Order: sequence, then C-alpha cells, then structure tokens
Amino acid sequence: MSSPLSPALPPSSRTANLGDRAFAHLRELILSRQIPGGAEVPEGRLAERLNVSRTPMREALVRLVGEGLLERTSERSYRVRVVSAREFFECMQMRELLECHAIETAVPLVGDADLAELRRGLDALEGGEDDMQHWLYDNHFHSFFARVSGNATLAETITRMRVVARLFRISSAFHRKSEIDAEHRAVLDAVERRDAAAAKAAMLAHLRNLQDDARRAIAAEANPAGYFL
Repeated sequence: MSSPLSPALPPSSRTANLGDRAFAHLRELILSRQIPGGAEVPEGRLAERLNVSRTPMREALVRLVGEGLLERTSERSYRVRVVSAREFFECMQMRELLECHAIETAVPLVGDADLAELRRGLDALEGGEDDMQHWLYDNHFHSFFARVSGNATLAETITRMRVVARLFRISSAFHRKSEIDAEHRAVLDAVERRDAAAAKAAMLAHLRNLQDDARRAIAAEANPAGYFL
C-alpha cells in the first residue's frame, strides 16, 4: 500500500482491546486523508504494519465497512470508498430533511452550558487552517443537535450520512472552512435566541450552500478553462 501509515498503534490506546484500537486508528487515518479515497487496504499487510494479529484487524475492517468508510474488494482486501458527486447530493438532500427537523426539535431542549461549549469550540477555529480540526468540530456540531433532539434513530442516520460527506470531501479539492464557520455561527446565534424557526432556516441555508459550492467545484474541475460546452 502506497499511502503512509503509522508503524504501530499509538501507545495511548493500550487500555482498549486490539480490535477497538485498530478500528479507531484506521478510522482516523482515513478521515484525516492519510489513507486517500480509493486506496487499497490489504488485511495482511496492514496487520503487519500496525503490529496486530489478523483477527482484530479483520474485526476492525469489517466495522469500517459497516460504517461506510471501506468496501470489500476480495476475501482479504478492502478499499477506501470513493463517494460520487451523485451520492453526495442525494445524501445532502436527505440531510436537509433530517437535520432541519433535528435542530428545530433540539432548540428548546439544549442547555446553556452546551451552547457555550459549542461557541468556544467555534471561536477556537477562527483563522485556523487545520482540516482535521475543522472536521472534528463540524462533526461534533451536527451530531450534537441530532443527539439533543432525543431521537436515537435520527441521530444514527445523520451520523452515517456525515460519513458520506466526509468521504466526498477527502477525495476532492472541495474546501470551504471559513464559510462553514460563518454558517455554523449563524445557526448558533439563532439557537442561543431560542428561535427554532430561524435555527432551522440557518441550518437549511448552510446545507444548501454546501451543495451549491460543491456544484461549482465539480464544474470547475470538469471545465478548468471556463468554457461553456
């Protein structure tokens, strides 16, 4: 495998079992672009590189398939899943429905301390260019309102759809950190005012802006000279 990998699992993970450690480590490598979209992930070679036996490695890989990050290509080999533009847009259309419902439901339930924590996390990102830090906050932000809504199935579905969005972003040149931060701020402003309708509208605008910018990025990649064909 040509992509860079850590030679072994991090020592800070010693308290977890080997399968959990391998799963968490591989998941981070994929989401942080250290293993790129479409890269082959052979079970045996990866087990050697991470210094774990085949059984916990197989357990980790199967879990990553279940999460949608990997797809199986043979009996002992996997590949980081590549998300097409079509799948991304279909997923985003569903997220509009689910996340707007989630935040509208969450507004009267969310606590002031939690909102303050979200605000501090967003402020800490200002001016930063670390893609992984932005992704971690983005994931926490969207997952938080889904959980607070009290609908576990809704929260789980949104979490799975966010994996699709991340896979699309890590295999494309599509980035909009500052825009996302500003849109998150607009959502937070409305939630802090306890204005459910405004929070729902801000979330809808955020998700549609993501789609519009992705369309422009895809068009630019397909037609770099700017000609209308």
